[in-house]
Amino acid sequence: MKLTAKHQEYWRKNLKITALLLGIWFFVTFVVVFFARDLTFSFFGWPFSFWVAAQGALVVYCLIIWYYARHMNKLDIEYGVAEGEE
Repeated sequence: MKLTAKHQEYWRKNLKITALLLGIWFFVTFVVVFFARDLTFSFFGWPFSFWVAAQGALVVYCLIIWYYARHMNKLDIEYGVAEGEE
Protein backbone atom coordinates (compact mmCIF):
# COMPACT_ATOMS: atom_id res chain seq x y z
CA MET A 1 0.00 0.00 0.00
CA LYS A 2 1.48 3.30 -1.06
CA LEU A 3 1.06 6.17 1.36
CA THR A 4 -0.15 9.52 0.11
CA ALA A 5 1.62 12.75 1.02
CA LYS A 6 -1.08 13.44 3.62
CA HIS A 7 -0.51 10.03 5.25
CA GLN A 8 3.24 10.57 5.28
CA GLU A 9 2.84 13.99 6.90
CA TYR A 10 0.51 12.50 9.55
CA TRP A 11 2.99 9.70 10.26
CA ARG A 12 5.92 12.17 10.43
CA LYS A 13 4.06 14.31 12.99
CA ASN A 14 3.17 11.17 14.96
CA LEU A 15 6.81 10.04 15.05
CA LYS A 16 7.98 13.54 16.00
CA ILE A 17 5.69 13.77 19.07
CA THR A 18 6.50 10.17 20.03
CA ALA A 19 10.25 10.84 19.89
CA LEU A 20 9.87 14.04 21.92
CA LEU A 21 7.81 12.33 24.63
CA LEU A 22 10.18 9.34 24.74
CA GLY A 23 13.04 11.80 25.22
CA ILE A 24 11.21 13.36 28.17
CA TRP A 25 10.49 9.88 29.56
CA PHE A 26 14.18 8.92 29.27
CA PHE A 27 15.29 12.16 30.92
CA VAL A 28 12.91 11.74 33.87
CA THR A 29 13.53 8.01 34.28
CA PHE A 30 17.31 7.95 34.09
CA VAL A 31 18.92 11.40 34.14
CA VAL A 32 16.91 13.15 36.86
CA VAL A 33 16.82 10.12 39.16
CA PHE A 34 20.55 9.50 38.71
CA PHE A 35 21.50 13.04 39.67
CA ALA A 36 18.81 13.40 42.34
CA ARG A 37 20.79 11.34 44.86
CA ASP A 38 23.27 14.23 45.05
CA LEU A 39 20.45 16.53 46.16
CA THR A 40 20.11 16.16 49.90
CA PHE A 41 17.44 18.72 50.76
CA SER A 42 14.04 17.81 52.18
CA PHE A 43 10.98 18.11 49.93
CA PHE A 44 7.56 17.72 51.59
CA GLY A 45 9.28 15.99 54.52
CA TRP A 46 11.09 13.40 52.39
CA PRO A 47 14.55 13.42 50.80
CA PHE A 48 14.28 14.91 47.32
CA SER A 49 15.84 11.88 45.63
CA PHE A 50 13.17 9.62 47.14
CA TRP A 51 10.39 11.99 46.09
CA VAL A 52 11.64 12.15 42.49
CA ALA A 53 11.90 8.39 42.21
CA ALA A 54 8.69 7.51 44.04
CA GLN A 55 6.29 10.33 43.17
CA GLY A 56 7.64 12.88 40.74
CA ALA A 57 8.36 10.44 37.93
CA LEU A 58 4.85 8.98 38.16
CA VAL A 59 3.32 12.43 37.83
CA VAL A 60 5.41 13.10 34.72
CA TYR A 61 4.42 9.72 33.22
CA CYS A 62 0.74 10.52 33.69
CA LEU A 63 1.26 13.95 32.09
CA ILE A 64 3.03 12.33 29.13
CA ILE A 65 0.12 9.94 28.58
CA TRP A 66 -2.45 12.73 28.91
CA TYR A 67 -0.59 15.01 26.49
CA TYR A 68 -0.05 12.26 23.91
CA ALA A 69 -3.74 11.27 23.93
CA ARG A 70 -4.86 14.91 23.63
CA HIS A 71 -2.35 15.70 20.89
CA MET A 72 -3.17 12.58 18.85
CA ASN A 73 -6.91 13.24 19.10
CA LYS A 74 -6.36 16.71 17.64
CA LEU A 75 -4.05 15.31 14.96
CA ASP A 76 -6.60 12.60 14.06
CA ILE A 77 -9.32 15.22 13.65
CA GLU A 78 -7.00 17.43 11.57
CA TYR A 79 -6.19 14.59 9.15
CA GLY A 80 -9.69 13.06 9.10
CA VAL A 81 -8.81 9.75 10.74
CA ALA A 82 -10.59 10.29 14.05
CA GLU A 83 -12.72 7.52 15.45
CA GLY A 84 -16.41 8.35 15.72
CA GLU A 85 -18.52 8.21 18.85
CA GLU A 86 -20.56 5.03 19.16
